[in-house]
Amino acid sequence: MTDQPDTRAEIRDFLATRRARISPDQVGLPAGGGRRRVPGLRREEVAVLAGVSTDWYTRLEKGHIGGVSEDVLEAVARALQLDEAERAYLFDLARAARPRNRAPRPRKQAEVRPRVQWMLDSMSDSAAFVRNGRMDILATNALARALYSPMFSPEATDDGSLAANIARYQFLDPTAQEYFPEWDAAANVTVALLRAEAGRDPHNKDLRRLVGELSTVSEEFRTRWAAHNVRIHHAGKKQFNHPEVGPLDLVYHSLDLAADDDWVLDLTIYTAEPGTDSADRLKLLASWAATQVPA
Repeated sequence: MTDQPDTRAEIRDFLATRRARISPDQVGLPAGGGRRRVPGLRREEVAVLAGVSTDWYTRLEKGHIGGVSEDVLEAVARALQLDEAERAYLFDLARAARPRNRAPRPRKQAEVRPRVQWMLDSMSDSAAFVRNGRMDILATNALARALYSPMFSPEATDDGSLAANIARYQFLDPTAQEYFPEWDAAANVTVALLRAEAGRDPHNKDLRRLVGELSTVSEEFRTRWAAHNVRIHHAGKKQFNHPEVGPLDLVYHSLDLAADDDWVLDLTIYTAEPGTDSADRLKLLASWAATQVPA
């Protein structure tokens, strides 16, 4: 993967994959006669739904998105039944396709301010950490470092970075599939988050370098990346099989954390339902963290 994004190809593949997943009956159109060469809607059907000409939509799907109005993009988003994350991604691609007035400036590394670390450290009963869009873990409290301790091994951080990286661990470390009992679902979420970040910040060389590495080494990653699925991280459930305390069923909430112009940081907090076995194991993990995990 080069350091310069191929925005037209991204637009083409994203719109084509969204179109392929919708059948005519889902949008109230007749299936029509004859066998369809490809699954999903035809371009002319999307054009009808969006209220534009077939030629115009065909040009759009070929990547000619520069100068397209927000109203038209909204119409295409509705026609393709895009969700919140997909709509944001389409608008991000449109912004990336516009001519740049200046070359990208050098990017500094994201910094977590001391007051954020103080906040993390105050959450003694929850695992809390800060990550960037590249899925680097930049700061943790003691419980989060214990929860993610397999990611902080020398093998998991051997790319020269100072931070553990969730994506590298999931796709390159052989212990990840045991650590994540629902590995397929967790891997899908990680790739979808990276894809959304690539749309938001297409000139991020560090992110593109990571995607290039994982695409080269991991077929599992490469297949998921080609699906062009995107996601916004808000809340959900996740399972872990921690080597020290066993299975953990945790809920999480993620919040945007104000940082700087170069990175959007994400604060994620994991907790267990009170009174459950997972709550007891999380307390056990906190005790283990106090004696085993370095600060």
